[in-house]
Amino acid sequence: MTRPGRSVKLQQNLYKAGEQTVTAQRPPFGVLLVNLGTPKAPTTAAVREYLAEFLWDKRVVDVPRPLWWLILHGIILRFRPRRVAKAYASVWTDEGSPLMAISRRQQQALAAALKEQYGCDIPVTLAMTYGEPSMEQAGRELRAAGVSRMLVLPLYPQFSSSTTAAVYDRLATGLKGCPHLPETRWVNEYHVHPQYIKALADSVREYRARHGTGDKLLLSFHGIPQRYEDRGDPYPSQCRATAAAVASELGLSEEQWLCSFQSRFGREEWVKPYTDYTLEAWGKAGLGRVDVISPAFAADCLETLEELDVENRELFLRSGGKDYHYIPCLNDRPDHIGLLASLVREHSTGWE
Repeated sequence: MTRPGRSVKLQQNLYKAGEQTVTAQRPPFGVLLVNLGTPKAPTTAAVREYLAEFLWDKRVVDVPRPLWWLILHGIILRFRPRRVAKAYASVWTDEGSPLMAISRRQQQALAAALKEQYGCDIPVTLAMTYGEPSMEQAGRELRAAGVSRMLVLPLYPQFSSSTTAAVYDRLATGLKGCPHLPETRWVNEYHVHPQYIKALADSVREYRARHGTGDKLLLSFHGIPQRYEDRGDPYPSQCRATAAAVASELGLSEEQWLCSFQSRFGREEWVKPYTDYTLEAWGKAGLGRVDVISPAFAADCLETLEELDVENRELFLRSGGKDYHYIPCLNDRPDHIGLLASLVREHSTGWE
């Protein structure tokens, strides 16, 4: 006969054993990689759907909603998608959107690096702030893998309210219907992380070792309206710090490099100097060769492959420049994946 209290103790022991079994099967944490997003296809309809979501975000365009709704739906979405779709078609690959294809490779490479680093599988999922895969889809993948702790890693080296903060908003929206919120940590930015700066500098060194060296290095970052910086957005200052750190790592003099900003939208003033104006001026001045790199993008996309490598190349050469070289983003380079793995390790302390 079982002594009084023994059955209760036995049940407690069985519960603890079961809890240990479940815990042993669960990964210590999961990683949510996030990038901006991309249309599903290089078609007018797909681009219109994507732009409607992207440009409606108040983090991206903060014009009062009634007025902006009229501008967005009455003007922009009627004409812009057709032109943008043609641009996407010019860079589309057999794997689809360059941004999506590269992001998937980054996801797979990071998962492999983390398995080697931790000795177990660390789930790595991919989400886009706009479009698919959505935050909800990525969240379901992490829950299915048994994840209760989540490290969010936006692929934005420099923090901006229009990018990283938009990830916060989108994730919060996605978690509203979640019955049990995961313990969450964030990587806010890594704009002067030593491995990031070295990877950028090494990509320039390796390119120049194969193709020669330009007269100037232009470090072009995606721009934001000047009033965003005026009200405290740290993005432009972090971009300038990144550019200065890369130039220092490369041993460049002040005359050999410049930080600029691209991709203006609308008529208001954006942070300066503008990339296109700079290249036009250099072309007119007869600059022999310019090398261009875009450190703010973790993966090559429309803004780098079409705007920088095609449009701005044509502008520079048409203005009198002699030679134009675009240096690809870090993409899935081993040193870039090593940086991402380091960021995960640094921000997951105590979760191992």
